[in-house]
Amino acid sequence: MSRMDERLLAERLITYDTASKDGLRAAAGFVKGWLEARDIRVVDGVHQGLPVIMAEVGPTGPGVPRVIFHGHVDVVPAHPGQFEPRVEGDRLYGRGAYDMKGALATMMLALRDVGGQGAVNVRFVCVPDEESDDVDSRSIDALVAGPLGDADFAVTGEPTDLHIGVQAKGVLAVRVEVHGRAAHGSTPWLGDNAILKAHDVFRRIETLPFSRMSSDLFDRPSINLSRIAGGDAFNKVPDSCWVDVDIRYLPNQDPGEILAQIRSIADLEIVRCFNRVPAIVSRSNPYVLALRAAVGRAVEGDALSVGRDGASDAVSFLEHGIPAVEFGPVGGGHHGPEEWVSLSSLQRYRAALGTLVDELPAALREAAQPQPLRVVSYDGGRVAR
Repeated sequence: MSRMDERLLAERLITYDTASKDGLRAAAGFVKGWLEARDIRVVDGVHQGLPVIMAEVGPTGPGVPRVIFHGHVDVVPAHPGQFEPRVEGDRLYGRGAYDMKGALATMMLALRDVGGQGAVNVRFVCVPDEESDDVDSRSIDALVAGPLGDADFAVTGEPTDLHIGVQAKGVLAVRVEVHGRAAHGSTPWLGDNAILKAHDVFRRIETLPFSRMSSDLFDRPSINLSRIAGGDAFNKVPDSCWVDVDIRYLPNQDPGEILAQIRSIADLEIVRCFNRVPAIVSRSNPYVLALRAAVGRAVEGDALSVGRDGASDAVSFLEHGIPAVEFGPVGGGHHGPEEWVSLSSLQRYRAALGTLVDELPAALREAAQPQPLRVVSYDGGRVAR
């Protein structure tokens, strides 16, 4: 296993501007060709005009564990220079290096690594729209409702610094409209500026009771003012304004209660709302335990179960009853100007994925064995547990 493999493949993927449709198609063509050149079974498809790549190794049939390596090739927009990868020490810089072309490249290599084993069915899926604003029609939802629906476990390569993401916040996207009173721009005191009122509304949302809650894996929810639009003339006091508020709420919070708190603020109207439920998978799931053991051996330390602030396609698997976690390499700066991934962590990431597949059958057999009762003491006597 060569560290250079991960670097070269990740660098190649970064060079594609996959914030654009043409870049997505070119990158998907490269992924497909790379897999086929290594005699891996590939099926390519299209979802709303964008390419979807699926590949498969290992046996099929009843009783065979079915594991998915899931990644996305699309990225958020970036300056042209960010699609020119550069290496500084252990860091590979470039758009998508951390989220998540480094992980995607390593999953491709791990799929090749486990291609010769005969005990686990491993499917690789590369989607083009995880970062898309279109929340109503994602390719992963169609895939899970179809060819991927019989999977037993899914690993999505979102950035986690080699920890295992067993929970992720829910998404509540709210568009709030605020109205004021128009006046001439030279006499603003005669009007009621809707843009200023909208900013005040956002500050009040930040102080609502839901914003101060916490859970075992999260300190608090996040609240982001993501878009604002108002006014229709330079020399006029704006009489209307809307803002988009991106709320990432905790698994123990009720989005209906959050909306009720927002509606309690005077002089606003909620005109649009989208909710994506939190992701939660049991930390005692046998597949999660097997991954944790594999990561522990690959990184030479304990693998932590963590909560993830951002949303991902993992929730699509969970909504269909398929246990899924986020698990990706070490890095930083995703969606920012200096995004990077640790090259040495890509090697450990690849080793962990391979170890998971190699040791999974034995781990599942052990998990299926009945656990013997043990006797424990307490103040009132002894009980079997």
